[in-house]
Order: sequence, then C-alpha cells, then structure tokens
Amino acid sequence: MDKRPLDPDPNFKPMELEDIATRISALDKWRAIFSSQGLEIGNSAIQPNQDHHKADEESEERAETSSSKKHGTFPGSIFYSIPRELIVASDLGGQPISIEKATALRKILFGNTFQTFNYEWKKSFFKFREAFSELAYAIEAEKGGTRAIQLVIQAHIIKYLLFTKTKHDYTSIKSLSDVSQKQQERALAASIADILWTTGEKKSATICLITSDTYFTESPDYKTDNFTERLQLFEFVEKDKLEKFLCAHIHCFKDEGSHGVILFLYSLLFSRTIARIQQDLDHTTPYLLHFCLGNYTVRQAVLNLMLTGRASPHVFNGDQALNDQNVEEKYHGVLTRSDVGYLHWSREEMEQDRLPKVGSMLKTPKYPIWLCNINGTYSVLFGTYTSLLCDWKMEHIFDLYFYSGQSSQKKTAHLTVDTHSHHWEKSYKIDESDYEKRFPSLEMIIRTKWEGAAINWHGTVPFF
Repeated sequence: MDKRPLDPDPNFKPMELEDIATRISALDKWRAIFSSQGLEIGNSAIQPNQDHHKADEESEERAETSSSKKHGTFPGSIFYSIPRELIVASDLGGQPISIEKATALRKILFGNTFQTFNYEWKKSFFKFREAFSELAYAIEAEKGGTRAIQLVIQAHIIKYLLFTKTKHDYTSIKSLSDVSQKQQERALAASIADILWTTGEKKSATICLITSDTYFTESPDYKTDNFTERLQLFEFVEKDKLEKFLCAHIHCFKDEGSHGVILFLYSLLFSRTIARIQQDLDHTTPYLLHFCLGNYTVRQAVLNLMLTGRASPHVFNGDQALNDQNVEEKYHGVLTRSDVGYLHWSREEMEQDRLPKVGSMLKTPKYPIWLCNINGTYSVLFGTYTSLLCDWKMEHIFDLYFYSGQSSQKKTAHLTVDTHSHHWEKSYKIDESDYEKRFPSLEMIIRTKWEGAAINWHGTVPFF
C-alpha cells in the first residue's frame, strides 16, 4: 500500500476573508428577504459545526418541522416556516405584566417556574375551515395538548351561530355552512368574550396580548419564554366593550403565529384570578397542566373553568366530602348548570370500572351542545333544538351532529338517535365479531346521556 503523502490539489484555493465576508453578506440579504415573508434561515449555512446542544427546545422542534420541502432549500441552509408573533402597540393602554404575576401564572399551570410551553402549544391558534363551505363553522383541532381548549371554543361558536345570534329555539344545520370570514371572526370573538365574562363571574374579564416591549428579564427563580414577559393585560368591566376589543384584535387569536391558544388560556386564568382558581381546586389537582407522552394536556379543571366558570377538578354535581382517617377532604365538583355540556366515555376506563360519573349539571346543559371526551380524544356533539333539553317528548327520536375537529373530516356527521322503539343492542348482529363495530365509542358516549338508545348513522361508516 502506497503510504506517500497525497499531492495537494493544484486547483485548490483557500477561501479568502473577502469571500467569507461576501457569503455572510449574501446570507444576511437572504435572511432579510425571507424574514419579510415570515421565514427564517438557519445558521448552519455559516456555522455547520455549531453546538446544537445549546439550541433551545423550540429550535429543535422547528428543525423537525422544517418546511424545506414546501419552500425549497439552498445548499447548507435550513428554512423554517415560523411566522413572527402578532404584536400590539405598547401604548394601547394595557397593564404590563409583572414578574410576580408571571411567576404565579407559571406555578398554577406547571407547578413550578422553570417549565415552559413547547413548540406545539406556541404554534397553536384558532384556525377556521374555509368560509361558505360544508364546515364553515368549524375550527381545525388536530390531535395534541391544545385540542381540548380549541374544541370548547368550537362548542361555544356553534352555540353562538345556532342560538345566540338568531335568538331562536331552532336553527337549520344548513345555516352553519353559510358563514363568511367576517362572521367566523365575530363568532370567535363572541365565544371568547362569553367564556371569559362567565369566568370573571360576569363582573370583569381580562385579555392578554403580546407587545414589542419586554417588561422584565430572567431571574434565578423564573425562566423566560420570550413572549410571556411581553404581555399587557387589558381589563374590562363591561361585556360590550370586551367583545368590541376582541373583535378589533381577533387576529391575535386566529392568525398563524399568534400564540392564540396560549393567549386565550392566560386570559382565562387572569379573568378568574389566580387566587380564585386556587380556591376552586382541591388536593387532587395542585396545578392545571399534565405532562404526558412528551406533551402538556389540560386537566379537567381547565375544561370545567371554560364550561362553568369555576375550575373544579371533578365532573360530578356539587362538592363531596370524604372522611378518610379522621381527615375530612372535599372534592370539588360542578355547582351550576353550564351553557355547553360535557360527556365522557373511555373503553379502557369502562373495562377497569373507573369511568367517571358525569353529573346532570354537565350532562344536561342549557343548549344541546356537548364537549365529548371519547377515549381521551375531544370532539363536539350538538343538536339544533333547545327543546331537546326540556321536553321529554323530543327525546324519543331526534337528530344529533358530530364534529371531530380533525382536518380529515370533510362534512358534519349526521346521527339519528332513537330512545323509544327498541333497545340498541338488538340492532346488532349476534355474529358480529368486531367489538369496535358492534359498540362504536361515539355511540357509547351518547348512551351515557340516553341509555339504551339506538343510533342511525345514515350510511356513514361508524367511527370513534
């Protein structure tokens, strides 16, 4: 084997400093161009050996979700389709957030001041389907930790479009497809206002928006996340003014890059106040978010806060006392009948005999709309007659509609529920071996409200 040193390539020429400066200048130019389009260029073009361990969680997740396939890439660079935050002017009149409020907010959410929202939460917002389409009323809510919040908002949007806006006891399902973009925005603003006003005991509500200014820096007891420190809080004591403000700034919740779901959650907590939330909770729920399988999900207390205005951790009616070893503990349930209801069914919990018993306060809301927790996945079930909840004759045979929140659903599912003619089990063939087909989970959750009901899917293949 020839061990002589290799001759240098006669055509090789070391890169001059001027060439390096030219490349950096060109890269800065591309950065400016792509930044104006809401894109970012990774530093790998000039620093390929950069220590990636110093990158924060968001940078890593941006790399994983790079939109290079969509936009194309230049050699040695990575492009991320990450829009800038939607900010408001710092002189709009809000109260800048203090480090004390931010610390209390972080503790009630995570239980400490060092955990922060991951990329999935930061990119989540309230995105409507196409206006004047089959699902013009609907928000996209793919699987993830923010889905439950998005679908409670969805339930309130349906309430607004079907009942609040028209002030009728019945509205045709077809009206939900005749919705413009302006009506979508109005419905979202009205729904957020309604939830926050109820949370503030119909006396006040608070809106959180991001500004360009930073109001405090990182401390030994608080880890910054680069947007909470830039919040301003806008407090309202009149619902009309609250709704008008939301209409004027609805893009801060519904546009890409808005941090819309987080801003809504912050507004929800400040509207209730941290002190009252702490009183709402009990020893079973010390804080509001649960970390599971690499993501944060909301606990039942957050859903109950959105549905009833009180962050009670349980779904049964009222507060229940448990006297265990001479120590009396109270479990906080639901105290008031909600506008939008809640149903829960899980095959695993049923088999283990630990299915929570949802009380009538949530099962029988004021409007025929329910947030459904089916095997841990959230969706919305609704009817078009308010009399369904107050006239027993209406419960013999009636129609319900179902929206899963997933982009794969192209039209609202139509179900007819029959509680009068025959028991549901008789409608299935004895030789049907597939348990999921015999007992679809969506049907089972309907039967937690209407026991023994038979369900007609009108030709749709049963799902959920």
